[in-house]
Order: sequence, then C-alpha cells, then structure tokens
Amino acid sequence: MSLRWDTSEHIVLGRFVVKWLFITAVLGAAVGSAVAFFLWLLHQATVIRWQLPWLVYFLPLAGIAIVVVYAKWGKNSAGGNNLVMEQIHEPGGGIPKRMSPLVLFATVATHLFGGSAGREGTAVQMGGSIAQALGDLFKLNKPDTRIFLTCGIAAGFGAVFGTPLTGAIFALEVLTLGRMRYEALIPCLMASMFGDLACSMWGIHHTHYSIIAAALHLDDAVAKITPLISGKVALASIFFGLAGYLFAELTHTLSHLFTKYVPTYWVRPIIGSALVLGISYLLGTRDYLGIGVLTADGTGASIVNAFKGDGITAWSWFWKLLLTAITLSSGFKGGEVTPLFFVGATLGAALASLFGLPVDLMAGLGFIGVFAGATNTPLACTIMGVELFGAQCLPYFSITCFFAYLFSGHSGIYLSQKMESAKCQDIKCSYSSLRAARENKRPLHLIFQRRNGCK
Repeated sequence: MSLRWDTSEHIVLGRFVVKWLFITAVLGAAVGSAVAFFLWLLHQATVIRWQLPWLVYFLPLAGIAIVVVYAKWGKNSAGGNNLVMEQIHEPGGGIPKRMSPLVLFATVATHLFGGSAGREGTAVQMGGSIAQALGDLFKLNKPDTRIFLTCGIAAGFGAVFGTPLTGAIFALEVLTLGRMRYEALIPCLMASMFGDLACSMWGIHHTHYSIIAAALHLDDAVAKITPLISGKVALASIFFGLAGYLFAELTHTLSHLFTKYVPTYWVRPIIGSALVLGISYLLGTRDYLGIGVLTADGTGASIVNAFKGDGITAWSWFWKLLLTAITLSSGFKGGEVTPLFFVGATLGAALASLFGLPVDLMAGLGFIGVFAGATNTPLACTIMGVELFGAQCLPYFSITCFFAYLFSGHSGIYLSQKMESAKCQDIKCSYSSLRAARENKRPLHLIFQRRNGCK
C-alpha cells in the first residue's frame, strides 16, 4: 500500500490554525483584560469589606439593586452561564453585550457586601458576551460562532484561575455530558492560553496551592499507586461526588422555592440576605461570607487554611455549601466553582484523619473532586489538579475526579448541560439535558430507563 498524503488537506488545516490563531488572540486579549479588571475589583471589594465589616448589613439593599437592574435592563442576561451554553447548542438570539458589565457589577456588589459566591461564572459570562460581540464583528457563520462562543468560555475560565489547559478542556467538556467536540480543541486551547497570558500581563497573581504530603514520600515525578491509598481515595471521592450533588440539587431546589413562594422578585434577596447573615451570626463567624480563599486575619475556615488543616471544623464544608446555595438562589450573582473549591478542600481536610491520609493531599483531592462532581467535568478537573498542584499525585487526581463524577449522579449546577449518554452502561439516558431531567415529575430513579427494558 502506497503512502497517502493529501496536500490540499494540510493546506486547509494550516488555514484553519492561522484563522483561529488570529481571532482567538483578539478574543483572549479582550477577555483576559476584562477578567484582570474583574479580579482586581473583586480583590478591592474583599479588602474593603474586611476593613469595614459593617458593610454586610447593607447586603439586602445590594441584593435589591442587583435584581432590579437585571429585571429592568438585563433582558435575558439573567440566564447566566446557562444562556451561554444554550447559544452554543442552539444559536438563536445571541448573548447580549450588556451581560459583561451587568455581571461584573452584580458580582462585585455581592462580594463587597458579604454574599457567599464565586468568580468563574462572571468570567465565563464575560467571555461569552465578548465572544458574541467579536463574532458579530468578524461576521462568523453559525458553526464558527458556536466554536467562538466555546472559546469565550475557555478564555474566561483559563484567565480567572490561571489554568489555561483546564480552561480549554472545561469549555469542551462542560457543554455535553458524555461527548466532546474536538473540532473546537485547538481554538479553545489558543483562546484559553491567550486569555491567561493577557490576564497575567496586567499583573494579576493567582493563589498558590501545594500538596507536599510528606508522609507519602512523593519523590518521583508521578507518585506510585498503592492499592491501599487508591482504595481510600476512591472511597473519599464518593463523599466528594455526593457533596457536589448536594450543592447542585440544593441550589436548584432553593431557586425553585424562592420563585414559587416569593413571587415579588425584589423580596427574594432580602430573605436570602437575612438567612445568610443570620446563619453567620449564629455560627459566630464570617468565614463563610465572600469568596472564601482567605480570611481577614488569616485564621479560621478558608481554602488556603484547609491545606494546613487550620481552623477547619467537621461542618465547615456544609456551611459554605448552604450559604452559597442561599446567596445564588435568592438573586445574587457570582460563580459556583470557587465555593465548590472551598467545600471540597474543607471536606477533604475534615476527612483526612478518618482516612489516615495527609491533610494537604485530601484538601487538594476534595478541591478538584467536588468541582468534578458538580460540573460533570472529570477530565478538566484532573488536569486542573496538575496545573494547580503539580503532577506528582496525578493518579490520585484521576481516581478522585472520575469517582466523584460518577457518584454525583445525573445532576449538576448547569441545567443547560446536554446529556449525550448516561454515566453507567446499565442506565439509558432518556432526556436531552439536565433541565429536562429535573423538570420531569417522576421520581429520580424513574427518570432513566434500564437497558433491560424495565420501566
């Protein structure tokens, strides 16, 4: 058989790379710069709240302002991350340009006055909105627009966490449970790398985490897998997956209850604020307000302290989960991922002694595991572990993310996530998206049909 080489094919591939190199460079520069500005504002808002602790008492007023602004001028911007995903799946009305400034204002206000929320949702929405605007400027056709919007997610995610490879894989993996669109792989990788580069050029520095796990003697480039530790990690990962499931389901349930029983939309953030501040008062701490990476005095429950086991209680993970679910479901804006990092890291730290594993290892595994379960992105989260903590624990990262993904069930924080296939071959998926599955009135165990024909 003779060697097959089609010159025209490689010319087309070359043009494809050059084309996307140019437009993703523009996109990455714009999104990365916007994310840099957002992260700077977020840091300033956090510091100001620490310096002026009485600001938290204005959280209800901030919530009213946010929901009123979205109601009057937001149009469909309130769709958030789900709107971005829907426009990638089925391009229609597009993503409004106003989404970027609105979500920027709303998220900074949420953090300034003590709401418990994250930041990735803001970065992803800004990325999608900017991508839509630039796509219209470049006059992209519908298939290219879908890829370009996916690149917007990649650029925003890669820039906000300083994890460009994770950003690329996350953008591809999060859209559809069980399928990835590889035609967008190179564009997403370039967009994410450009976004991260642009963000770092503005002098933005991301929090550094490390897993030393001295007791495991991680001297090799990649740790050797032992059956005992692997079994412990797999078992712990079930808890991480269940925590991701609980967060997603609680957030969706509370959102439904607020909508059903509090018809006046501007009253919802008042009730949400009262619950968040009231619970914080009863707990005697404000560690669960804001983003949760650090605390004002460096002590107490935070993501950074979880890696040292300092200030973490057995229920730190639950209180952050609860307050974030209340904050987001009552109308405040922000992301879910950083709170998921908090939930996972503190849950891992709390489980460390039970499983007899180093606290920093368990905090790191929980950090990525709960995220993997709640977003159904095990590959992206495995890569995130390498980008954030190094490759030494790669085998345990993969075990954690894959098991957490499986045991989070067919649930997730993004209801517009399509469902291409079930997580288990013994279950046949019968719904097109997580939203369709949740809106069905049958019990959860009847949402899926067994392959053996049982109804």
